[in-house]
Amino acid sequence: MDDTVFGQGGARIRFDWGLTGARALRGTAPPQRGGFLVVVVDVLSFTTSVSVAVDRGVEVFPFPWRDERAADHAARHGATLARARSERDVSLSPASLRHAPGLARVVLPSPNGSTISLSLAEDGVPVVAACLRNAAAVGAHVTSFLDEDPGHVVAVVAGGERWPDGSLRPAVEDLWGGGAVVAAIAGHDDDLAPEAEVAAAAYRSACVGHDGRPGPAALRDRLRRCVSGRELVDQGFGADVEIAAEVDASDVVPVLVDGRFVGHRAGEPR
Repeated sequence: MDDTVFGQGGARIRFDWGLTGARALRGTAPPQRGGFLVVVVDVLSFTTSVSVAVDRGVEVFPFPWRDERAADHAARHGATLARARSERDVSLSPASLRHAPGLARVVLPSPNGSTISLSLAEDGVPVVAACLRNAAAVGAHVTSFLDEDPGHVVAVVAGGERWPDGSLRPAVEDLWGGGAVVAAIAGHDDDLAPEAEVAAAAYRSACVGHDGRPGPAALRDRLRRCVSGRELVDQGFGADVEIAAEVDASDVVPVLVDGRFVGHRAGEPR
């Protein structure tokens, strides 16, 4: 396999899907630590949940999905273990994380965004979590990173969902979320891979209503009607879709540090 081709070599801002895509993009990045940054996007709902939690000052520990060691991991870190949404407790539901009293740390397994984030961190790759509600803040964070050194490279990775056979199902909400981040990166239009350009164009298109008028209502409506949104609404978790549609409501960037996501605001040292 030609890593330069599949890694989108020559572009400083890249876009792909899933852990395999992230690692392909990493193949042509500078070898020094800090020269490569991954933005993980899993809008419904891991990265939206992370955004909601760090807004409250809660530390979020990503963990693999359906891993029996999760309870021990939570106990070791004095954290609450997130349960399945169906248990109506602290869970992958952003609404549950917004309203849970006394929450300081949470272990948050998920099959896509959480697993991808943890795997990349174990590879020594810096990771931030992005969604629609913090895309502008993450875009500014990425811009600062790219401006530091002309050799720095950023990969925006859409988590996607899973088909019953375990294969990746590209999810349009993650295309929009990744595109929102790309669209918010300032001064680097010439550094975009075509894949990143298309993601940004998809986001901009999703923000325009059928009447041709731009606005948040158009994106909110599409988020409700996309496959993943309809699935959550049908399961009684429509509030999670509404929270995911809070475009640029947060100025906090979740940065993965020592196995946990912590909130970073503009102006703070990275």
